[in-house]
Amino acid sequence: MSTNNMHQEIRDAVTKMCLKFNNKYWQNCDEKDLYPGEFVKELTNSGFLSSLIPEQYGGAGLPLSAGAVILEEIHCSGGNAAACHAQMYTMGTILRHGSEKQKSHFLPKISSGELRLQAFGVTEPNSGSDTLSLNTSAVFDGRNYIINGQKIWTSRAEHSDLLLLLARTKPLEEVKKRTQGLSVFLIDMREHLGKSLIIKPVKTMMNHSTTEIFFENLAVSPDNLIGDCNEGFKYILSGMNAERILISAECIGDAKWFLKMATDYSKDRKVFNRPIGQNQGIQFPIAKAYSKMRAAELMLWNAINLYDEGKNPGEEANLAKLLCSEASWEAAEMCIQTYGGFGFAKEYDIERKYREARLYQVAPVSTNLILSYIAEHVLKLPRSY
Repeated sequence: MSTNNMHQEIRDAVTKMCLKFNNKYWQNCDEKDLYPGEFVKELTNSGFLSSLIPEQYGGAGLPLSAGAVILEEIHCSGGNAAACHAQMYTMGTILRHGSEKQKSHFLPKISSGELRLQAFGVTEPNSGSDTLSLNTSAVFDGRNYIINGQKIWTSRAEHSDLLLLLARTKPLEEVKKRTQGLSVFLIDMREHLGKSLIIKPVKTMMNHSTTEIFFENLAVSPDNLIGDCNEGFKYILSGMNAERILISAECIGDAKWFLKMATDYSKDRKVFNRPIGQNQGIQFPIAKAYSKMRAAELMLWNAINLYDEGKNPGEEANLAKLLCSEASWEAAEMCIQTYGGFGFAKEYDIERKYREARLYQVAPVSTNLILSYIAEHVLKLPRSY
């Protein structure tokens, strides 16, 4: 169930690694709200988590397609890469826009696992998807930037050493364009935790290790600024195509997992002295979910190939995120319906993946915002907001 055999050796290696972390492992993490530290450590030690970091900084220097394959296979094996996937796309901001000093200092340590870069602070309670209205400020006092404000849905902050933060360095009323006046900082949270930086967990319907973060007069050196001051929004935008592609790959992995679970179950489960998979009422939803998955996968690989060629696949990355998240959710709905009452029993693990799959039509970037992007930037319709 794949459109190609690209990076087949990586696929096989990831699948083999995931055998050490079966459904019982993930169910235990989910039930107890545990961060899958052993899994992340294994992924780091195997070199998969640093696959996109250039060789000169200790990584494998592989293209985005390799990262997509790694995340897809984790999800296809029943796992959840959300515990660590942010490192793959947040690292790109440092790589593309950081100074050589920053890259030489941070990337080798991130690659080796000495430093964890899993936290990405953008969203705020009052601004939500309206990123340009964020209020967290970073005011330069002549020596340091003093940061005050709050972020929410900053996942994995409790399990990360570094935080990539977007903050306002110039008041909104003083800029010519709303996209100006925002800056990106790379902050070592260990220096400030419990003092000028407070992390509070946010419990959700699935085990996602998400948090809200409060900043109170947190002082950081200008050395922590990534790129130019007031130009941070475009740095964040430049990483969004990669983010959407990688998340789409996870969705395809989830869809394949649901399809395999439903197909195997419908062959084995007998009601009225025949396999339920012999009934078209069971067959057709499975076949439809498979068709949606394959179509979405083709769009995903279109986006991946354009990205790896150095092009700007804004349309394709957004379409991939839209179609792959919808394909994953349709497969989840189909799977739980195929299992019937057993789909709700924790023993079968369908309900855990069902809850996890629902997230990706909301975040990162909601389905409605993608539709707005397509309407405005692809179809050239008037801006709706």
